[in-house]
Amino acid sequence: MTIELGMLLALMLGIGFLCQWLAWRVRLPAILFLLLAGIIAGPVTGLLRPDKVMGDLLFPVVSLAVAVILFEGSLTLRFHELKGIGHAVRGLVTYGAVLALVLLAGAAHYIGGLGWELSFLFGALTCVTGPTVIAPMLRTVRPNARIANVLRWEGIVIDPVGALFAVLVYEAIASHREGHSLQVFLATVACGAAIGAIAAFIHGNLLRRHWIPEYLQNFGTLAAVLLTFSLANAAAHESGLLAVTIMGIALGNMRDVHIDDIMDFKEHLTTLLVSSLFILLAARLDWPLPDGALAGGLAIFAVAQVVVRPLSVFVSSLGSGLAWRERALIAWVAPRGIVAASVSALFAIRLENTGMVGADKLVPLVFLMIIGTVVFQSATARPLARWLRVAEPEPRGVLLYGANAVALEVARALHAIEGLRVVVADDDWHGIRTARMEGVPTFFGNPASQAADRNLDLAGIGHLLAMSTHRELNSLVSVHYREEFGRDKVFRLRNLAPEESHGRVSLAGSLLAPALFAEDMTHARFDDLLQAGWRVKTTRLSDAFDWASFLAQNGNNAVLLFGIEPRGDLRVATGVRPIEPRPGWTVIVLVPPQA
Repeated sequence: MTIELGMLLALMLGIGFLCQWLAWRVRLPAILFLLLAGIIAGPVTGLLRPDKVMGDLLFPVVSLAVAVILFEGSLTLRFHELKGIGHAVRGLVTYGAVLALVLLAGAAHYIGGLGWELSFLFGALTCVTGPTVIAPMLRTVRPNARIANVLRWEGIVIDPVGALFAVLVYEAIASHREGHSLQVFLATVACGAAIGAIAAFIHGNLLRRHWIPEYLQNFGTLAAVLLTFSLANAAAHESGLLAVTIMGIALGNMRDVHIDDIMDFKEHLTTLLVSSLFILLAARLDWPLPDGALAGGLAIFAVAQVVVRPLSVFVSSLGSGLAWRERALIAWVAPRGIVAASVSALFAIRLENTGMVGADKLVPLVFLMIIGTVVFQSATARPLARWLRVAEPEPRGVLLYGANAVALEVARALHAIEGLRVVVADDDWHGIRTARMEGVPTFFGNPASQAADRNLDLAGIGHLLAMSTHRELNSLVSVHYREEFGRDKVFRLRNLAPEESHGRVSLAGSLLAPALFAEDMTHARFDDLLQAGWRVKTTRLSDAFDWASFLAQNGNNAVLLFGIEPRGDLRVATGVRPIEPRPGWTVIVLVPPQA
């Protein structure tokens, strides 16, 4: 069966989306499903043959996609953050990464049978983790904040650093293969770095001076990245990837250049490219694998898991202050991702075209490392974290924005529930002090601020209740935490009654979260009820005393606020999504004085 190019692109997008959605549902890195989908579509069934369908377009498409992916990864690197991420992370992304590179290169040479040039390229590609595989694994493993921060920052920082390692090693191999001297290699590196830095300077100044309108900034940045890549390759052979990596690092560290929207666009574009690219590259794998590739790849993975990673973490974290249990879990978690898969496939294509012996083994060995680390660590990291007692509880807790009387009354009731973590955040010192005196954990400041991003501990937190008296700030905080918790876990207490929210004062729907409790419940009404003697009551329901019995005893006008299921999951009552408490639930209800 032959698939035309248009159908191929549509199928890759559709399958890529399904893989990403499935990964979201089961909380596993999407790369695993993308690679398996490509292997099934290519080597297993033969339905997808990228080389035959795409022909001469394959190499340019992969090259440009990898350029965008590397630029997006390097754009996240901030030099000022290196000072504040701790001794362990600095070690992991510097001498720890170099140690891992050398050890992995030795394993590839002595176990995988690769030549030393390819072995060092393999080491450069596989010595790094990445945020796209670390983030979903952390959501599943849920380690404590110290471990999560080390792993997250390692993935963010080492992703572009690893790409730079791989590009430099490849440049050295390419120069040697073409008979170039060391001077030519250094000239190629200098040319790529200079073009990348100049491109970042020019584009950054265009953005800083607002010479590019907002709606064209994403388009202009994408065009600038691809032009920089192409111009660098034209000026010095194979310097394009280094140029876009340097461009991303330089642009990400320029002052007064706002790139948040660009980063969001590049992140979405990278998701699309990664989804399609991984399916495409996995479909190119030959089956059966080259002689010794399967056994060698599994053996290299075993060495990387039990020798290389633990040793590099041990050396990097000496004097860091991390407990041995924390260091043990960090040493266990190191999934490989985008840089390893995409860049290895691109370099393999180029090296195979030059007739380099053993280049056909590079991609299978790298892909086996990716699949091995993702599958094995996803299955074992959570049990290991529990055994080491460094795992955080399920994200069932509540971040409550507001320290007024209404918010504090709700916070007290939730805080009294065993196993439910509650944090009250506000910049009202009087309210925060009151909460602290009553033993409720607090954060003094705006929960949507940079200080909160750095210092607010969200371990065990999975819901946001925006209950301050500031309507606009409630909306701001709700929008800020949608990505963190999900839209279905972010709620707000109305500040205006529905009939008062006419078109000229109501906020846009995209800025609003679901309204808490009842459709007619506002902050002012809740406060009036408390002043009138209403109180928040917590009761556990049973077969003998169910929800109907509770209403009969406390009045049908009682307002259901929350329900806690027997396993501890919090259910929030809203006007559009009412809940029906069942026996075994614990209910938190606002009841009238006569109750």
